[in-house]
Amino acid sequence: MKVFKFGGASVKDANAVKNVGEVIKLHNDNLVIVVSAMGKTTNGLEKVVQSYLKKDGKTEENLSQVKDFHFTILNDLFENANHPIFNEVHNTFVEIEWEIEDEAVREYDYIYDQIVSIGEILSTKIVSAYLNEIEIKNTWKDVRNIIQTDNTHRNAKIDWTLTKELSQKEIKLSDNEQTIIITQGFIGSSSELFTTTLGREGSDFSAGILAYCLNAESVTIWKDVPGMLNADPKWFDDTTKLDNISYHEAVELAYYGASVIHPKTIKPLHNKNIPLYVKSFVSPKNDGTIINHNKDKDALVPSFIFKMNQVLISIEAKDYSFIMEEHLSHIFGIIAKMGIKINLMQNSALSFSICVDFDNQKTMNLIDELKKEYKILYNDNLELVTIRHYDQKTIDRVLIDKEVLVEQKSRQTARFVMKQINDK
Repeated sequence: MKVFKFGGASVKDANAVKNVGEVIKLHNDNLVIVVSAMGKTTNGLEKVVQSYLKKDGKTEENLSQVKDFHFTILNDLFENANHPIFNEVHNTFVEIEWEIEDEAVREYDYIYDQIVSIGEILSTKIVSAYLNEIEIKNTWKDVRNIIQTDNTHRNAKIDWTLTKELSQKEIKLSDNEQTIIITQGFIGSSSELFTTTLGREGSDFSAGILAYCLNAESVTIWKDVPGMLNADPKWFDDTTKLDNISYHEAVELAYYGASVIHPKTIKPLHNKNIPLYVKSFVSPKNDGTIINHNKDKDALVPSFIFKMNQVLISIEAKDYSFIMEEHLSHIFGIIAKMGIKINLMQNSALSFSICVDFDNQKTMNLIDELKKEYKILYNDNLELVTIRHYDQKTIDRVLIDKEVLVEQKSRQTARFVMKQINDK
């Protein structure tokens, strides 16, 4: 059995969904297929959440845009307007309408999970129905009956024991004919039966979880790039494909922010020596990248990781005393409580600095909370660049017209927090 994961770009419109069918036809194995929300659906549903909580009067308008997007895809995929999938999708949107019908009484993260998770339910129902329509027999499964988590909304922790038990109970594979299961990435369920999510881009992690629990032969992540590249093509024209890297190198790249793989995906695969392939859904017969236990064939190829929209927060004691262990313990406690991931940190005698992703809900709340006890300075609209296997030439390449605010180097990795010199 193999696990496939198709991201939002691979199901962004009707033609993309049809292409998924063509990719699946190339394989005769039993398949568990994890599918993300279609295109920019997650962003669209986030706008619904924000409008609902802000009471800005645009909630219905934003939801209508998401509906129209999905029904356009349905109309392009199914000639029969009476196909049951139209009613299924309509009823799925009703779940959101119920959620936003009354005043919000729960916290942001809980509401986010109940609404944004519907994107994956919609995409998998549509993909499953289309595949059955073209005689690729498959079974739709609600992953919330399989992946069990705690109730940490937007970044839920996996109950591995229960998830493994339910995976093997719910997903039955045939030895006599090909079995294809369609299910969701990104989402799970708490013991209270509330929907949880695994963190942004968590569909890769979902594939890793299911592969681990089902003892899969391999995992393949289907992308719009030929494999794992040494830089995002959005930033570099002359990228290099990494043919074969180790789990260790993949974890390092994912940790620093490589967008091809979710940071949590690798570990469960490493534990059971399950190879991970990153392949192109545009050219599915090409080799792509393999991540496994092999020593780093491509270890000396410099890799560039760009994280935009960063905030650098500098924290000082109000009485100008040293930042000591008790201060750091308190600061980390606040950061952990707010569910914020530190991308880089640096300390001196009098200050402690952290670089984090800007988040509409969390960043200013963190700054306001820290201001109660500390003197705070911050810079926003920054870039964080990480270079693995750097040399001076690669450093010079990324520092053109940049002002460096923080620089860190180890033997294999150089990191820079910086901004455009002409930024005001």
